[in-house]
Parts: sequence; structure tokens; C-alpha cells
Amino acid sequence: MLSLDFLSLPLLAAAALVFISVLAGVFSARVGFSFLLVFLVVGMLAGQDGPGGLRFDDFRLAFWVGNVALAVILLDGGLRTELSTFRTGLKPSILLATLGVLISAAITGAAAHWLLDLSWPMALLVGAIVGSTDAAAVFALLKSSGVRLNERVAATLEIESGMNDPMAVYLTLAFIGVALAAGAGASGEATLGGIAWSLVQQFGWGALAGLASGWGLAELLKRLGRGADGGGGIRALLIVSGGLAVFAATTWLGGSGFLAVYVMGVVAGNRARRLVRSSLSAMDGYAWLAQAGMFLLLGLLVTPSEMVDTLLPALGVSMVLMLVARPVAVWLCLMPFHFAPREIGFIAWVGLRGAVPIVLAVFPMMAGVPGAREFLDVAFVVVLTSLLLQGSTIALAARHTHVALPDLDDTEEARLVFGDFELDASTPLEALCGFYGLPVPGESDQSVGRWLHQEINRPPVVGDLAHLGKAEVSVREVDANRITRVGIKLG
Repeated sequence: MLSLDFLSLPLLAAAALVFISVLAGVFSARVGFSFLLVFLVVGMLAGQDGPGGLRFDDFRLAFWVGNVALAVILLDGGLRTELSTFRTGLKPSILLATLGVLISAAITGAAAHWLLDLSWPMALLVGAIVGSTDAAAVFALLKSSGVRLNERVAATLEIESGMNDPMAVYLTLAFIGVALAAGAGASGEATLGGIAWSLVQQFGWGALAGLASGWGLAELLKRLGRGADGGGGIRALLIVSGGLAVFAATTWLGGSGFLAVYVMGVVAGNRARRLVRSSLSAMDGYAWLAQAGMFLLLGLLVTPSEMVDTLLPALGVSMVLMLVARPVAVWLCLMPFHFAPREIGFIAWVGLRGAVPIVLAVFPMMAGVPGAREFLDVAFVVVLTSLLLQGSTIALAARHTHVALPDLDDTEEARLVFGDFELDASTPLEALCGFYGLPVPGESDQSVGRWLHQEINRPPVVGDLAHLGKAEVSVREVDANRITRVGIKLG
């Protein structure tokens, strides 16, 4: 008689793990802990050191699942990103996703060199592995935090997390090459030449494939129309399968599949917004399934009993990353764009690490880098502390740094933020100052909206403010790049 145990037992274990994780996540979210943290911990408990006792060391499978899951998550994030957010977030995000990752990796690598007693190539490899923020963590935790961030901060965080994976992958592969070349006594010039060419390929092919496939998908969706698929489920399946095909093809060509699939989502989501919108609920399900499977599997990979020797040094690396490397990188990248100190502080704190560092830590293991298991242990500690400390305090940090916006339907909360008085931005500045007894600025022959825009000195968003004597003038409404309503808070 044919036994189906090979099907039923693994399926039972997998379904039970997901069910328990989701159920635990519902309760943990009420006290401020991340769903993703719960998935990771449940995977650990199911592993060989936990009550589950499952032994899992298939790094190839974990690598495969992790990459596919990240592609789905990035596609979903791209579909939800409106081009209007690029008005305030694109330039700073690009700098954070490139130079910011490099600075974070360098400072964290220096800490790893000192704390873990690694050679410089190996230490910088550790920095590259944990150097980028994680799209899965950022998209999920910003959505579940319950706070409404100002547009500049939200756009910068979301676009950065969607675009910095290619840089992290590139740096990881580059330092793997350097480490292996150093061990084999290869020429440094040849290694640097290969690294430079790899950078061009990663970003060039990734951007080109993303733009072309996004335009093609949007045109295809327009031609198919709504049809009988009122709920968008079939359309979502079409989008996911197309996104994974683009991810695989771009990676095969030597480009960044992560960049390609994110750009594809942004282009398709904005060119066919009405058609894509009906598919977003199904896409949300695919993204959560991808996150659940990825974090559970990565939790199973970790063996806590083998991390005892590296636990304290790894915690030190994590603290340097959170408290030194990320803040320095954010400050250097955002100061040229006139971000307020409170905004820089919040963005620096919400440098969430998730599945990406653990997936990247599998790269050196598959490449045969000596001592690569230690990289996985360090990455896991970094992710765990980031989700525990940063992920659970997003709402608190947003309120403390005053980047959270009130619900305008909540009149009392809106008055606390914007003040008791609301005016049309076209109100003459001189008349405003005369009415409230405020000092008149040098250029008084202009509207209050124009004056506020000049004081902000950057594309305005709701929540921006400037001081006028004893009054605080804030942006309440923006139309494109023009302030239309302002709030006045006196005293």
C-alpha cells in the first residue's frame, strides 16, 4: 500500500508552524512586538535546540526560498509606491541606498574587525551582509505600527528599503571575491576590475529590466481589462508570476533581480493604477505568505547552542550598527537635503534589519568562504536585536521625534499638532503678522504659503513647520509642490 507520510508529515509541520506563528503574532502585535520577530522565534523553537527538535541545514533551499520571498515582497512594495512620493523621497533614498549602505558597511566592518578578531576582508564582508535595511521589515512594520508618518520620512524609508538590496548584494559578492582572492593569492587589480564591472551590471541591467518589464506589464493589464476577475485574484497571480520571471531573468543576465522587480512594480503600479489596485489585497496575502515562510525557514537554520562564543561580540556589532553606523550614514546622506534633525533621528532609528542579512549570510557559506557559519550567527543576532528594539518602538519613536501626523478627523489631536487656527496659504504675510502681533519678516510682500516654502527650503510636506516670532506656522495641506493651507499655533 502506498504511504503518503512523505507528503502529510512535512505538510502538517509546515502548516502548523505557520498557524502557530500567525496566532502568536496576533497577540504579540497587541503589546508592540513584530509579526516577523514571532515567525523567526517560532522557527528557532521548532529547530533542533527547541522543543520541536527539527534538524534543518539545507542552506540551498533556504537561499532559494529567501530570494523568491524577497522578490515577492519587493514587487508588492513597488506596486504600492506612488510616483508622487518620489517628489520628496527619491534623491535622499538613492543616496541612502548606495553611499549610506557603503558607510554603514564600513563602520560595522571596523567593529567586526575589532570585536570578532577577523581579517579586514572578512570583517568588511560582515559589514556588507548587515549593511542594508530590509524591505520586508520596513514595509510590514510601518504598516502595522498604526502611525501616519509625514510624507518625506515615509517615502524616504520605503524607497530606500526597496532600492538598497542591490547594493548590499553587490558588496557581499564583492567582498566574498576579495576574501577568496586573498586566500588564493590572486591579483588585487583583477579583483577590483571585476568588482567595478559587477557594479555596472547589477544596477544597469536591473534598472533597464525593471523599466521595460514594468511598462510591458502595465500595457498588458490595460489590454486585458477587468474582464470577469472582479476581485483581482487572477490578475495578482499574473503579476506575481511575471515579477518572478523578471527577477530570475535579470539575475541570470548578471543584473540585480531585486532592483528590477521593485522598479517593475513601481512602473506597472503607476501606469495601470486602477487595474492594479483591485489586486493589492491578493498581493498582500502573497507578501505575508512569503514573509512567514522566509522567516520561519531562516529561524530553523539557526542553532542557538552554537552561538554562545559569538553572542557578546555579535551584540556589540549590532549595537555599533544601530547606534553609530546607521546614524552617521543617515546624517551624512540627508543633511544636504535639509532634513530636520528630528527626521534624521527617526530615519536613523528605523534602520530595520530583517531577512536580507540572513539570506546574504548564506552567500559565503555557498561560496565556501572559511568560517562562514559565524557570519550567519552574527546576522541572526543583528536581526533579532533590530526587530526587538527598533521594530517594537516605531510608534514611540515617531511620536517622540514628532514625525507622526494626526488623523485630521481627530480635531483635538489635529489642534495639538497644527494649532487652533487654520488659514489659506494665499493670505498676505503682512496681514497675518499684523493681526496676530507677530514680527514682520524682511520680505513681507508675499503670501504666508510662499514665505513658509522659502523657510522650509525643500519640497513641502504636511507637518513641515517654521517659527515666526512666538508663533509656529505649519503645513496642513499640499497640492503637488504648492502649500494650500497652513496652521497657526501661538505661544
